[in-house]
Amino acid sequence: MEPEVTVNRTAVRTDIHPCYEIDHFNYTLTNSPSIVCVLLYVFLALLSVITICGSLLATVSIIYFKQLHTPTNYLILSLAVADLLVGIIVFPFSMAFSLSSCLYHEDSFCKVRSSFDISLSTCSILNLCCISIDRYYAVCQPLTYRTKLNHHVVVIMIVVSWGVSALIGIGVIIAGLDNEKCGERCLIDVLIENTIGPILSFYLPVILMLCIYLKIFLVAQRQVRSIQNTTCQSTKSGAVVSKVERKATKTLAIVLGVFILCWTPFFLCITFVPFSSNSVPVAVIESLNWLTLSNSMLNPFIYAFFYSWFRSAFRMIISGKVFRDDFTNSNLH
Repeated sequence: MEPEVTVNRTAVRTDIHPCYEIDHFNYTLTNSPSIVCVLLYVFLALLSVITICGSLLATVSIIYFKQLHTPTNYLILSLAVADLLVGIIVFPFSMAFSLSSCLYHEDSFCKVRSSFDISLSTCSILNLCCISIDRYYAVCQPLTYRTKLNHHVVVIMIVVSWGVSALIGIGVIIAGLDNEKCGERCLIDVLIENTIGPILSFYLPVILMLCIYLKIFLVAQRQVRSIQNTTCQSTKSGAVVSKVERKATKTLAIVLGVFILCWTPFFLCITFVPFSSNSVPVAVIESLNWLTLSNSMLNPFIYAFFYSWFRSAFRMIISGKVFRDDFTNSNLH
């Protein structure tokens, strides 16, 4: 999420981006790109293609195979769709109108780019919150899990997540139009964009999710000790289910961990740097921005690495088997 790149105007040096040049005080895309610029865009384009392909594989797998039609996977599907849109929309926008260029002339395209970026990033955070709640009930309250987190409830969670994200994105555009009336950066805008915004949209949700996963971890540890102390056959069958749920929780906790690693540096930068006298090089800001977007590329690979059924689904789709026959009811191992 980019709550906003414009807040860095006072903290960023006038370094020249390798793909831009200053022409009559305007920051424009260069007509004679350097080798560094070409390599940068090739790398970013490759990043976008990998993100689109990986997210598309995860999306098609969950939609096509009936075995994957579970409440948890529907939440993963929602997250994968958000990642897919990042690859299709945010990556090209960020390549065409880089973070650096928007620091100097934030036109309507920059506002649209920021709006999509913030909306989809907020949607990812809200989806991760929903997933953590799903995992809490699955591990900590397994007897009531299927009644409390059924398909109807999950659909409502997904709709609310996307609805809130869309409203925030629209609010960003409206706020950007209002900011044009302010000659200098208003103090209230800086407080909202650099302090209140990140706290509400990132820090609080992340703290909440970390607390939930800590609770899940403690409960899972108690379950392991309980299973080890029993030899009852019925308990063994329950232990298998518990093991599956714990593995799913571990995988989704890794998704959360990767998300935090990718996003925390950017949020720390936009939160504290504008209030300090130190400037931030353009290269650092660009790197942090693309680190946040690369999170959308990593999620499908995490699913494929830890879930055997996702690996099986991916192989069947990539090999083209699903186009030659009906495998919707296949047993994925």
